[in-house]
Amino acid sequence: MKARMNYRSANPQAFQAMIKLEGYVQECGLEKSLMELIKIRASQINGCAFCLDMHTKDARKLGETEQRIYLLSAWREAAFYTDAERAALALTEAVTTISVGGVSDELYEEVRKHFDEKQFVSLIMAINVINAWNRLAITTGMTAPAEL
Repeated sequence: MKARMNYRSANPQAFQAMIKLEGYVQECGLEKSLMELIKIRASQINGCAFCLDMHTKDARKLGETEQRIYLLSAWREAAFYTDAERAALALTEAVTTISVGGVSDELYEEVRKHFDEKQFVSLIMAINVINAWNRLAITTGMTAPAEL
């Protein structure tokens, strides 16, 4: 894929709005490692190579294991994710593919067992912002770096 445009320079105000939302998400109080798992899972679903490259590297810097990163797309069958992580990952999938089945009452209740109302809204914002970044990157043709 060839880059189509540099959206940052094409519309700096739009980019700054995204940065502001990203800043909120970074400071919302949720675990940084959980945030990276959310970003990776949404990016897997959306097929965003640029974001997958970035967030797998960020997750490793935070101490995330290779095994947990590699098996993230099959988190339901992997025993080493916590119940809170599982709830957040299920919510990530439901929000990312919201037109498929929405967010069920059962899922809402499961997530609320682990996250209070404020944290729940923060999770939704985190999921929404990575989905927005994915869509920006894919639409404008951003690619993962060629070097390893």
